Amino acid sequence: MAHEMSPEQIEEYKKAFSVFDKDGDGRISTVDLRALLGSLDQKPSQAMLEDIITGIDAIGDGTIKFDEFLKMMTTKIDYSNTVTDEGLRDAFRVFDRDGNGFITAADLRQVIIDIGDKLTDEEVFQMVREINTDSEGMVNYEDFLATMAQE
Repeated sequence: MAHEMSPEQIEEYKKAFSVFDKDGDGRISTVDLRALLGSLDQKPSQAMLEDIITGIDAIGDGTIKFDEFLKMMTTKIDYSNTVTDEGLRDAFRVFDRDGNGFITAADLRQVIIDIGDKLTDEEVFQMVREINTDSEGMVNYEDFLATMAQE
């Protein structure tokens, strides 16, 4: 079912898309689509994701243009709300920007900047403290998983 989007929704989708459009060419890989949808609180199953990709990757080159992505988002899709371990690992990787297996306040801050949110350094550090139970200021996957399980 198609629906109209507000300019604010379109801008939110554009910001999220640009985080994954690393070279700024207006395209993302289909591999990045899962993480992108996760950043927008959408959790499609692997089968649903494959159907989505088949439906929107018009030329079959393994990339998705913003207009294809936006068209997909204007169609109301009933995604499964089941959170999978694979989905959580993908989400963790989005935040673990340097790939060291930990989310630091700096990693979290950069993701927040990328999506256009305006939080102070103290607010970012507080978020990390809420997730992390030790004093190192680093969140590992297990801490992240435990926090996500509470949500």
